[in-house]
Amino acid sequence: MEVFNENSEYLFKVLVIGEASTGKTSYIKRYVHQFFSRAYRATIGVDFALKTLQFDEKILVRLQLWDIAGQERFGSVTRLYFKDAVGAFLVYDVSQPRTFDAVIKWKKDLDSNVSLKDGSNIPCVLLANKCDLLQPSERDDKQLEMFAKQNGFISYFYTSPKEDTNIEQAAEHLVKEILRSQQKMERRNLKKRDPIVMSDRSIDLRRVICGNCIDSKGCCI
Repeated sequence: MEVFNENSEYLFKVLVIGEASTGKTSYIKRYVHQFFSRAYRATIGVDFALKTLQFDEKILVRLQLWDIAGQERFGSVTRLYFKDAVGAFLVYDVSQPRTFDAVIKWKKDLDSNVSLKDGSNIPCVLLANKCDLLQPSERDDKQLEMFAKQNGFISYFYTSPKEDTNIEQAAEHLVKEILRSQQKMERRNLKKRDPIVMSDRSIDLRRVICGNCIDSKGCCI
């Protein structure tokens, strides 16, 4: 990944969305606090968490994770929380097929309510969560990969907050894509501000300003 020469510091708003009880909060707690609890408490509205990453020696990233309530009755409210997001995790529970059925609805809702400054969709990673509940034979990577590509996800991961499976990997993948998108826009903005190249040729200002009278004895300037 191409980076700039100078040190850079970013604050990224990242949404964590999906149906209720899919493990969104558990994913965040494992990622931010390296903690897992079996206790379940429904998110009301939105919760927040902050993760600071020294992405490399020149890039510091602060992730502001927005844990959005999955209950349908909060649908009209959650759209207000999408504003200014630059990335998202869309989470479903592999043990509850109904949560997978709702993925497309959530993705369309996301794409219709928030976008990057250049108008493109924000990068979104699909999380097949609670994969510890699956037998190896129950995983279908090819089908999930095809589904992710067809529906505009940048990637997918089988994750398990309980067993700490692919928690860091999924987040790192999303952060890389967000950085790539942000730096692409920054380069585009720099090109718009290209400096004026000065020529070493002498310019007779009188000829430029008053070409009609430059050869006369007098001049209007």
